Amino acid sequence: MADEHPDKHQVRLGAVQETLFITLAARARETQRKHPVLRDPRAVELLQSIDYDMAKYGRSAGGFITVLRTAIIDFWVREFLSAHPAATVVELGTGLNTRFERVDNGQVHWFDLDLPDTIELRRNFFADTGRRRMVAASVLDEDWLPTVAQSRGPYFFVAEGVLVYLPEDQVMAALARIAARFPGALIVLDTYPKQTFDQQHKLVARKGIEARWAWACDDPRSLERLGLEVRQSATITRPPRAMRAQLPFGYRYLVPLADPVVGKAMTLTLFRASSPAAGGPAATTPEDGPA
Repeated sequence: MADEHPDKHQVRLGAVQETLFITLAARARETQRKHPVLRDPRAVELLQSIDYDMAKYGRSAGGFITVLRTAIIDFWVREFLSAHPAATVVELGTGLNTRFERVDNGQVHWFDLDLPDTIELRRNFFADTGRRRMVAASVLDEDWLPTVAQSRGPYFFVAEGVLVYLPEDQVMAALARIAARFPGALIVLDTYPKQTFDQQHKLVARKGIEARWAWACDDPRSLERLGLEVRQSATITRPPRAMRAQLPFGYRYLVPLADPVVGKAMTLTLFRASSPAAGGPAATTPEDGPA
């Protein structure tokens, strides 16, 4: 990026890592609305202090999709923490996400994992604490798994907007490793059917974005062969029932109207690794009832 704003942080990231600005900008814009679906003042601060390409990442027609995706995951994480306040949450491909700031209950243990260049950028704005730690690694690596395993369970893994950029065989291998190492853990991820996949390729080509999706998934239940059990699923137009009443009126009104256009564009799925950990508690989901 050109050094047009010398008073701002200059960023040098890989093509996929740069897409973090799409979600960061969407959260910042949403926060500044009169009735936002989520509030993320830290995202506003971060965006104002970093020099990034507004033409590429600052204005996205799908911004409300990104924001609702994030809000749904926040909702599930909060429900998990209501049952397991001192559990461990792992944010895979964290980018400049600030989910910890939005859901922190004062007890949760948290890992923000991403590639070294992104973690280097994060360290300008965040610091490790007794309950929160940044880990420089790829989701495809294995050496971070023992580090997370040292933290107390149960575990909740979040992979938002990251796995879609990886080839299918690498996604399958990474999910299978997590499921095998953390039986009973919850894992939430977003998947996109082939039609959305093709539309994204046209969009990024038009915007000059190098990062392109590599994995299309028409049926998230196909991942059950990896040792994952579908517990809940949601779409942008069909968020979790308990969450719908919490949405601002504008969203409650507009989201159903958008169903014909974006209702099948993306699925959020909450999985559980099939077998409860021996001698340890399995993570509960709302349908399981309280712990």
